[in-house]
Amino acid sequence: MIHPWLPNLKSKDRILSEMGINEEKLFSDIPHEIRLKGELNLPKVMSELEIKRKLNMLKEKNVKLKYPPFIGGGVCPHYVHEAVKFLISRSEFYTAYTPYQPEISQGILQALYEYQSIMAELLEMDVVNSSMYDWGSSLAEAVLMGFRINGRKKVIIPELINPNHEKVLRTWVEPRGINLIKVKPSNDGTIDMNDLLNKVGDDISSIYIQQPNFYGIFEKNIEEIVDIAKKKRIVTIMGVNPLALSLIKPPGVYDVDIAVGEGQELGLPLNFGGPYMGIMAVRWDAKLVRQMPGRIVGKTLDDKKRPGYTLILQTREQFARREKATSNITTNEALMAIANAVYLSLLGKNGFKELGEEIYRRSHYAAERFIELGASKKFEGDFFEEFAVSFQKPYEKIHNKLLEHGIHGGLRLNDMDALFCVTEVHSKEAIDELVSIVGEI
Repeated sequence: MIHPWLPNLKSKDRILSEMGINEEKLFSDIPHEIRLKGELNLPKVMSELEIKRKLNMLKEKNVKLKYPPFIGGGVCPHYVHEAVKFLISRSEFYTAYTPYQPEISQGILQALYEYQSIMAELLEMDVVNSSMYDWGSSLAEAVLMGFRINGRKKVIIPELINPNHEKVLRTWVEPRGINLIKVKPSNDGTIDMNDLLNKVGDDISSIYIQQPNFYGIFEKNIEEIVDIAKKKRIVTIMGVNPLALSLIKPPGVYDVDIAVGEGQELGLPLNFGGPYMGIMAVRWDAKLVRQMPGRIVGKTLDDKKRPGYTLILQTREQFARREKATSNITTNEALMAIANAVYLSLLGKNGFKELGEEIYRRSHYAAERFIELGASKKFEGDFFEEFAVSFQKPYEKIHNKLLEHGIHGGLRLNDMDALFCVTEVHSKEAIDELVSIVGEI
């Protein structure tokens, strides 16, 4: 019987032979030990009604949480205004994949231009693209930019970098022969300047600073690091949590070359792994701007002197550059970028500052409560939103006990340590109950 959706399923061998492809060769890059042995264990064919019932049964197995999760690791829960959800659900945005024909995509182009403008003001950087997949891929692209500019193959990163970002970075740069060199942290969780100075040389392509770092700790020697890098013509890359910019200096103030970050905390709800939104910006330097991946939307005038929007510096592979393109990214998170723009517009300058202060207060209140129990902070430096706690009992036991009460605890770091995230959605009641249950153990 011919499959209703896959009519060529029964004739796959003939199709492969016609194409001159050997099936074994087709999958040669996949190690034998992880290949599927035998047939897929698929359920019997079900009707639509049966499928809905099955999915609802599976859904009921999920743990029902009393409060938003306290797990972070660079992705944190925030309140997303209904206006954000409503506006990005409009068909003009929701179905507009990407402006391949800019002359007839004025609406989406203007929305992305607004995103770029708002983000440039927030970062105090000159040129912002729109946009990248996530923080990790933005960082990887920034490192490759530095490599294309100076041709050097060593990159300095902090030991307390987000491990997920590091994995993405290694995947992208190691095939190019680029080596990552880690700098140790000092006792307060910030970059050890002595270790950095010992590793900085004329063969370093770029230096990456994460602000705050994976453990939520604010770096405090950014001016000194940037100054050291500039003297040796090293590209400086600063990764930022955009919400933290409500309290700290933006990357543009430090005169860094490239800023990257994650837009998830600006109006994007938690999902099962995405979608996220990578931020990338550079200072006004032709060498940097020409090397940027992704899209840059510009504002111009048409032949009748009316304002219009267009893509500029189209150095992506679909356009004229082809194999000489700066990047092989073939899409962008346009809808997510628009959500960021709507979210920031709704908050405004004062609301944005108030939100950051509220997150700072609540996260510090939670940390103080843990200390009262006899737990300790893993690092003593000042922090924002996330903080690591060391317990006297195995954290797995604590975490399971919290789940029994409908509370999702922090991110397990090792046997005794966990990383907690506290934002504006975590009430005093939620924090107190979290600490109280931990105290019982």
